[in-house]
Amino acid sequence: MLARMTSEPEQQIGVGTQDAFQRLWTPHRMAYIQGENKPTGPGADDGCPFCTIPEKSDEDGLVIARGEHVYAVLNLYPYNGGHLMIVPFRHVADYPELDGPETAELAEFTKRAMAALRTASGAHGFNIGMNQGTVAGAGIAAHLHQHVVPRWGGDTNFMPVVGHTKVLPQLLADTRAMLARAWPA
Repeated sequence: MLARMTSEPEQQIGVGTQDAFQRLWTPHRMAYIQGENKPTGPGADDGCPFCTIPEKSDEDGLVIARGEHVYAVLNLYPYNGGHLMIVPFRHVADYPELDGPETAELAEFTKRAMAALRTASGAHGFNIGMNQGTVAGAGIAAHLHQHVVPRWGGDTNFMPVVGHTKVLPQLLADTRAMLARAWPA
């Protein structure tokens, strides 16, 4: 399929209207759109992926590092390459529910995530934050998680704006291995 790619647009023939655009198919995004792997309820036993990830190997769970109270994991549906999350082991929904040691380790892991992303990928900046509650945009509102999204100068282009698509240049397993190697002790 890629062998035929050229810089010249070619007509697309098939279902739909013919045009001169090439297509970048992202069928893996359909799982996110359709809500696969979302919890069935607010409890830890309601299929919460953040509760089951720690039971897997680091490679299978895309875990980058584990602490005593929190762990760092790649986002399965990233906004950018290297997009990771800091997640408490304990199933809590709201930031004020964290105790002192959990809050401190979440902050420390955020700093380590930034250092690892700068080392491994040369990130120029970061978007860091939590969406608290479904109405605030939390995809999994029942289990607190903080996003760490690396950014680079010029990383905004037409793909997300026009095509509603992100182009990720690396497989998640490779990104996980790269960041795990760069994770500060």
